[in-house]
Amino acid sequence: MRCLWLLAVGFWLLVSCTSTPTDVKKTDALPPIYPDYVGVTIPDGIAPLNFNIVDAGVDAVDVQVRGSKGGELHVQGEWADFDIDEWHALTTQNKGGRLTLTVCARKDGKWLQYKDFVVYVSPYAMDEYGVTYRRIAPGYEVGGDIGIYQRDIHTFDEYAIMRESAVPGRCFNCHTPNRTDPRQLTLQIRGEGGGTLVQLADGRQRWLNTKTDSTKAAGSYAYWHPSGNYCAYATNSVHQSFFVGKGQRIEAYHEFSNVIVLDVRTNELILTPELMTTTDLEIFPAFSPDGKYLYYSTSKACRVPAEYEKVKCSVCRIPFDAGTGTFGHEVDTLLNGPKDDCSYTLVRPSYDGRWLMYCVTSRSNFPVFHPDADLWLMDMKTGETRPLKEANSDNTDSYHNWSDNSHWFVFSSKREDGMFARLYFASIDEEGRVTKPFLMPQRNPKKYYREMFDSYNVPDFTKTKVDFDIREAHEQVFRNEREKVKVKK
Repeated sequence: MRCLWLLAVGFWLLVSCTSTPTDVKKTDALPPIYPDYVGVTIPDGIAPLNFNIVDAGVDAVDVQVRGSKGGELHVQGEWADFDIDEWHALTTQNKGGRLTLTVCARKDGKWLQYKDFVVYVSPYAMDEYGVTYRRIAPGYEVGGDIGIYQRDIHTFDEYAIMRESAVPGRCFNCHTPNRTDPRQLTLQIRGEGGGTLVQLADGRQRWLNTKTDSTKAAGSYAYWHPSGNYCAYATNSVHQSFFVGKGQRIEAYHEFSNVIVLDVRTNELILTPELMTTTDLEIFPAFSPDGKYLYYSTSKACRVPAEYEKVKCSVCRIPFDAGTGTFGHEVDTLLNGPKDDCSYTLVRPSYDGRWLMYCVTSRSNFPVFHPDADLWLMDMKTGETRPLKEANSDNTDSYHNWSDNSHWFVFSSKREDGMFARLYFASIDEEGRVTKPFLMPQRNPKKYYREMFDSYNVPDFTKTKVDFDIREAHEQVFRNEREKVKVKK
């Protein structure tokens, strides 16, 4: 009898959790959902846009999804939790179309139906496996198990590439693949036993000491040449100052910074003493998609932190000859920071050569700590520039990178609370029109993001899953054997 009773209860629960709401009261208000996915544009095959109703007292949500090109889904539970395979099939069927979502919520035993909203499915694919990023607690110190992770953007699976627990007491960042291809990557470990890892496309790993008598520090803030034969780095010293009695918590600054290029075939550094290794602060290098130019930001040296408000970066471009490994002799200034009374940093050209995305702040060469940091776009055909109002928020928007087809970009934003940076995705078409960004999906987003006390930074797309041996990295770090680079004559 007990077994029959349990079966009956289980059957009743199954029916009650999947039945269509009855005696529904309708409202013209949009559903109060987290994350805000109303009107966003997504690629087909992305992880399901699961969401929560944030209205207090709601104990169940019912969602029907109908595709403009056919197909539908129906889920009911504590939150909108879509089956991954069914979601993929529906978004693929409606590529270039839209999904209409009807949301009902049960509160105090009564159902309320909200105004329908639409999610657009882009005609542009996001073919990458996923994204990589660093997760770090915003406590401004080494520790707390800093980690570099990768996320399958088609599911909710996340994997650690490297964690601070594997190399205790070390800080690491600047994990950089070559044009989203993780077979060729570089990252920098700071602290005792630090060094620069260079992994080539054939899988060989080399741990280098990129500091020489001609450079002041090891390399960081890396960017690969499309040929894979060169990698540009900034050599700098990062410091932090904290404010008392001001809205801003922290100012990060560099006492010095120069740009160098490493020939990964010969372990030789290419220096330009009169251009990019000067007393000015050159930072954030990025090669053009055709490899013929190197972009970077530069600012005049000043007494930091006392004169932190004087740090105004310009964006420059210098010719580069990959055949000879040499730079041109003239530098073009594309964006003049001091003249415009602002600072331009983190230049990232789209891989199709059409756009130049960068970050604009009132000052500083480290925009991630600035609430006024916004993303801007330059049309490389016309030279016209504009703020990405469609994507920017009232808080920090920075750390952006492009998908391989140049129709999607990922960036970090502190728009939710001003403290924690989360990852957002948006698309762009041939005319430069940008869609409303959407927060990186999670299975139970409200629970995940409310319990996650890490910030996301330095995100990038990755074509395939990153194959990285943490045990080998641990051994290499503590073996402390580094190949010494030399300066090219």
